Amino acid sequence: MSCQLCIIIPTLNEEKYLSLLLESIRKQDFQDYEIIVADAGSKDRILEIAKNYNCKIVEGGLPAKGRNNGVRAAVGKLILFLDADVVLPQDFFERALAEFKKRKLDIASFFLLPKEKSRVASFLFNFFYNFLIFILEKILPHASMGILVKKELFEKLKGFDESITLAEDHDLARRAKKIGRYGIIRSTKIFVSVRRFTKEGWLKVALKYFLCELYMIFIGPVRSDIFKYRFGNYLKNKKK
Repeated sequence: MSCQLCIIIPTLNEEKYLSLLLESIRKQDFQDYEIIVADAGSKDRILEIAKNYNCKIVEGGLPAKGRNNGVRAAVGKLILFLDADVVLPQDFFERALAEFKKRKLDIASFFLLPKEKSRVASFLFNFFYNFLIFILEKILPHASMGILVKKELFEKLKGFDESITLAEDHDLARRAKKIGRYGIIRSTKIFVSVRRFTKEGWLKVALKYFLCELYMIFIGPVRSDIFKYRFGNYLKNKKK
């Protein structure tokens, strides 16, 4: 049975956050979608929660692998990749899909705002991410936390590059722009958790991604463990 939109979510021990995301999806007026959870071997209640929300479940791994596996199981013509720790605002689907169609986009990403109410966090997101991706939209695409893409284009690109260890989402957007139309959705935003910033430190995370950006521009995709990215590394009391 086909549907208009397939939502793919890679997970690893995300029971608290996944519940919030799935509930925000359920509350949307738009209902022509399927949800695929690509799980990388969670030890918590992820699979139980996913089943309660009628999600398909596929084998995951690192985010690139999980997302690629999700697409192979998808029946929708449009794919929406979401991180497990995001929440969607009201009317997200209607606004995003209408703008995507109106602007004749093939791939799009979104501005990000913190879920937690904080003027400081909002300023940091707006100034150091949203403003920068806006001014670079036409020359250096970015895509993080949420990516809306036509399945046909995704398959032409052969999906995410699973050899990349960090910023495989930006890499996808930059490859996509070469053969498709990329844009940032203006009509709605995605709310994201600041947990990685509070755990690792705002300055440390910002510096890591700034250096990653320079690496991608001057050297190429990050395929080594130089930035020591760890998927699912935000559980409380989790040992490194």
